[in-house]
Amino acid sequence: MTVQSDNAAAAIGPIDIRGVMAALPHRYPMLLVDRVISLVPNSTIHAVKAVSINEDFFQGHFPGRPIMPGVLIVEAMAQAAGVLTVETMDLRGSGKLVYFMSIDGAKFRNPVEPGCLLDLHVDLVQIRGRVCKFTGKAMVEGKLCAEASFVAMIADPPVN
Repeated sequence: MTVQSDNAAAAIGPIDIRGVMAALPHRYPMLLVDRVISLVPNSTIHAVKAVSINEDFFQGHFPGRPIMPGVLIVEAMAQAAGVLTVETMDLRGSGKLVYFMSIDGAKFRNPVEPGCLLDLHVDLVQIRGRVCKFTGKAMVEGKLCAEASFVAMIADPPVN
């Protein structure tokens, strides 16, 4: 099923950090979404990450010129996609997890530095069963920093 919906009346948001944590299993230091500005199920999400100098990765990436690692920017987009998936498929509280399957066409345009508010814009492109395809862009003050297409799968949590 290809997903296309421009129904602004169905928009959800904002969603605060408690709502984000209810949708995602990630916790500090790997939780990379601080707030959802808006979300339209079956369509799109705009989330944000407040990038702070206190992030652990800035200690070594890079001393004297701290920038957020590109893989973490892509992870932030994927986490935003996870929130979109949970809301779209009504998975909140189900224990289901959204796992990364693939990343395509990742491009990094501008560095993300401490003190920035990273805007994460993710579109749901397609749902086929338990597999979802997305495109995402990460921006700071309207300037494109990173973009990628990626695929995720809905799965049951591991059994201990």
